[in-house]
Amino acid sequence: MVRVPLTPAERERGERLGHALRTARGGRSLGDVASASGISPETLRKIETGRIPTPALFTVAALADALDLSLDVLVAGTEPARSGTADERRPRPAA
Repeated sequence: MVRVPLTPAERERGERLGHALRTARGGRSLGDVASASGISPETLRKIETGRIPTPALFTVAALADALDLSLDVLVAGTEPARSGTADERRPRPAA
């Protein structure tokens, strides 16, 4: 099976996810967070550096749990900066 290359937007989202995870990790060691998440330190390193820009949902959920983050907060940290008026940036109600 051939894997479809990631778009630039997907790569950027992966970089933002990595940045959000590094920020949330703060002073905790990479090994401690990886162990608490049930993943290898190398996998966490690759996610944090954007080399794995689209990790599995269960991996992201385990990392969020280990970092005491809600998935909503983590997702919000991976969204691109928006421009425009406050009304244009206001979240839309769920359908």
